[in-house]
Amino acid sequence: MFEKDMETFSENIERLIHSGKTELKMADDGIRLCIQTLSKLQKQVDKEDFEDTQTEIEFFKNIKPIPMSYLIYFTEVRSCELMLPKAGDSHKVHYLEKEIKKINKFFSANHSFVNYMEQNKNYLDFEFFSREGRRDFSFSPVINYYQNPEFSTTHDMLWSKVQALYRYIHYIREKLELIQPGNNSNFRKRQPNLLVWSGCKISLAEVIYALYHAGDINHGTADLKTLFSVFEDVFNIKFDNFYKTYGEMKARKDPRAKYLLEIATNLEAKMRREDDK
Repeated sequence: MFEKDMETFSENIERLIHSGKTELKMADDGIRLCIQTLSKLQKQVDKEDFEDTQTEIEFFKNIKPIPMSYLIYFTEVRSCELMLPKAGDSHKVHYLEKEIKKINKFFSANHSFVNYMEQNKNYLDFEFFSREGRRDFSFSPVINYYQNPEFSTTHDMLWSKVQALYRYIHYIREKLELIQPGNNSNFRKRQPNLLVWSGCKISLAEVIYALYHAGDINHGTADLKTLFSVFEDVFNIKFDNFYKTYGEMKARKDPRAKYLLEIATNLEAKMRREDDK
């Protein structure tokens, strides 16, 4: 029902993130893209509704929060770009540190819900992600338009904001790194110098792409650029063009993810040997 629109949205988001546009221009374009996608989703829901409660929960828990979280993220980025002091590194750092405090305050206030989601629990999903659930939750949405009772639940907006702030944390970290290179101790611990990737680059790319598509890092909010950057830091390696690397993987004959298959097979074999002892 929503697969085509969500696939198109994901492709457009990836293209936008790697377009080379300024942060402000990217945020403006991203906001428009997210609103267009949410409007399409809302029209589909208004027209067809859901087959059953489980389908409804799936939509408000795992589908709508994707464009909604990007809408909140791009809104935060746009606000930061406009409000960030134009001169004086100390003033810029002070502003960004205030943003960090706001993020920490949000996560502290909503720690129970964040813990529920991070542990992949589902016993409250009906209350949180169906329109028949409780309506006494106090969280105030950022975009009131999308709190239409027929297109929202008590917690889908909150879950969207959680995912948005995971992305926003990375944005702030990069801002601080540009202002004070090497001094970003709030977010990045010193990386060990002794870890070097000694296998083929394309093998590590398989691992990164698999993690990205599994959606198990930051609840699926980490983009490819971020993941490759982290692995480059950890393993002292540089990927020139990871999209080209992906194309090389796709051009292989089966199995195309041969490194993942190899290490999974090796691990299974080791555990079987231990069972036989």
